[in-house]
Amino acid sequence: MSAVVIVGAGIVGASVAYHLAQRGVPVTLLDQAPSPAAGVTGDSFAWIGDAGGDWPGGAEDLRPYVRADYRRLAAEVPGVSVRWTGSLRWSDAATERGETVHLAPGQRWIGRREIAELEPHLQALPEQAIYTPTDGGTDPVRTTQALVDAARTLGAQVVLNAGLAALEVIGGRVHGVRCAAGVYPTSTVVLAAGTGVRALCAPLGIMLPVAASPACLLHVAAQPGLVRTILATPVYEVRESHAGHLVMTASYADGAGSGGAPDWLARHTLARLRASFGGAPPLRLLGQHVGQRPMPPDGPMVGPLTSERSVYVAVMHSALTLAPTVGRLVADELSRGEPVAEFQRCRPQRFSLA
Repeated sequence: MSAVVIVGAGIVGASVAYHLAQRGVPVTLLDQAPSPAAGVTGDSFAWIGDAGGDWPGGAEDLRPYVRADYRRLAAEVPGVSVRWTGSLRWSDAATERGETVHLAPGQRWIGRREIAELEPHLQALPEQAIYTPTDGGTDPVRTTQALVDAARTLGAQVVLNAGLAALEVIGGRVHGVRCAAGVYPTSTVVLAAGTGVRALCAPLGIMLPVAASPACLLHVAAQPGLVRTILATPVYEVRESHAGHLVMTASYADGAGSGGAPDWLARHTLARLRASFGGAPPLRLLGQHVGQRPMPPDGPMVGPLTSERSVYVAVMHSALTLAPTVGRLVADELSRGEPVAEFQRCRPQRFSLA
């Protein structure tokens, strides 16, 4: 019997598996896909930041650890790396300096001159932007695969192409996970399957309030160094993932007038990016995909779902940012059998689950 079975080999499940295996806990990681990060993780913009953005509820208690946990993983796990480029963010609504946007520690407003120094190719310069020098980006697929490989090296069992998972319930208690690959008995199941956690919990009469939010991610070929930081504009977000390769988001709100169709939205967003850089740079759309991000109503949902603590959930947005910290803390909680204070505002019991 494995002490812990994890359902979902995205970034959260991979991080939990690695940190548990690192502590010597027997762990099995299951996923229905043939490779890690095949779900919404692979479609993530993967902006890593410990300041700024929307940090509701318990996420605000976790964000102070994000940067240190990523740096620790980069030192421990081959294949985990972050491009610490900093970020620039502005909004059409942020017209008054410091009055409409809350600045987190480490952030500051900068004007056109400094923006131009950070982004010398950008032509459509805003009057001001919020600069967060500590932000970065990672390759979500490579990072997840690296964590899975490291967990396996430490003794974790990794079962991919496992088929659709279901909880094995005997006498009203969860005793493991059943899937096409077999039955995996365990004392603790960790559900890290994003929006899939709703269906997994339904047979228990537990209704998890995890909505699915569509996000369109584009991959674009461009001249190396065209984008130097992470740019978060009112229309799109864009960063260079590696030399000559941009990843960017397309806003469904911006494309609402044409139905938000992915093909139209991709072309429209690429045109807006080209216009921002003077209309001259050669840009080529390599691909696009719409992922369904799991969205608990007010921040991460982490903790036991049943009174006997046999089912544990870990689902959140933004998973790519929070996963190293969440994985470490979940492993601490499960290996020691004691609750960690950082999850106090993340518990699923803050909702009515019946």
